[in-house]
Amino acid sequence: MDRRSFLKTSALGGAAAASTALAAPAYAQGNRTLTMVTTWGRGLAGVHDSAQRVADTITAMTDGQLTVELKAAGELVGAFEVFDAVSSGQADMYHGADYYFVGQHPGYAFFTAVPFGMTAQELVNWYYQDGGMELHDELGQIFGLKSFLGGNTGAQAGGWFSKEINSPEDFNGLKFRMPGLGGKALGKLGASVQNIPGSEVYQALSSGAIDGTEWIGPWADEKAGFQEITKIYYTAGFHEPGAGLSVATNREVFESLTPAQQKIIEIASAECHQWNLAQFLSNNGAALARLQAGGVKIMEFPDSVWDAFGKASMEVHAENMGDELYKKIYDSAMASMKSSSAWLNKSSGVYVNQRDRVLG
Repeated sequence: MDRRSFLKTSALGGAAAASTALAAPAYAQGNRTLTMVTTWGRGLAGVHDSAQRVADTITAMTDGQLTVELKAAGELVGAFEVFDAVSSGQADMYHGADYYFVGQHPGYAFFTAVPFGMTAQELVNWYYQDGGMELHDELGQIFGLKSFLGGNTGAQAGGWFSKEINSPEDFNGLKFRMPGLGGKALGKLGASVQNIPGSEVYQALSSGAIDGTEWIGPWADEKAGFQEITKIYYTAGFHEPGAGLSVATNREVFESLTPAQQKIIEIASAECHQWNLAQFLSNNGAALARLQAGGVKIMEFPDSVWDAFGKASMEVHAENMGDELYKKIYDSAMASMKSSSAWLNKSSGVYVNQRDRVLG
């Protein structure tokens, strides 16, 4: 008997004893342990931290009625196996970057990041005010998941390279690690794109299995040690301007929880999103200074490369527009981004430029 059938049977049994219980949902009673699997190796700066924070916050806010036991990548299932593990009921929850699962549905990319997409602020504007959360839920229903945003890295760096990038042609044949739709766009420039779990990237770069990699930003990249392998670092990328992380719970498990417990998962995830964003952004400046002091060369892609990124990115989006749900998510996200950007550019964008000019 599956979990859903068991709950329905339990509800009917209660109704036979008391007619007032007939319409009441059946919730599992007593203390429970929920297993959370993650796409992160244990100890990976920022991303593992956010998974652990969600797990600890849920446990604390429920006074231990729910104890979330975290299993890092490889401890129960592999990094890229967490989606199937939770969807099938092998695990109860996952914490990860949903763009790892574009093979399940390309719409999942929007809940991490898409090339030339939303900043972290624009992402939460869409998610909490312009229908993004509802679309995340619509997508999750297909796979038996209940999902929430649960972390954010902020704008990610363009990455580490074994050679300087002076033109779009320099990507031809380059072995580069980049997940999601950004990786598909890079592939259109001739790159041999690899999707490698974070805990395996250092070894792949140091062995020459890849010629370059994006990871997150100065703080997490410094912790990963990429500066030990190459000194060429592009600090602005096109692929993840505000990468969200997600918490997904098996839908039957989620529906078996009390309303209070369900709300706690939602709130714990949202709190972690803001905490994690602050964690990354507060650490990146000092880490960048350390990298530069250690001889890392800070680079920017030339306009011709940015133009090529843009053309390739639009081609990737166009290829997915035949999927009705993808188009629905794309149209919603782009409309929200355009609306948010119209004000942010003229307010905080102008202010930051003027503040930095005046204060030097």
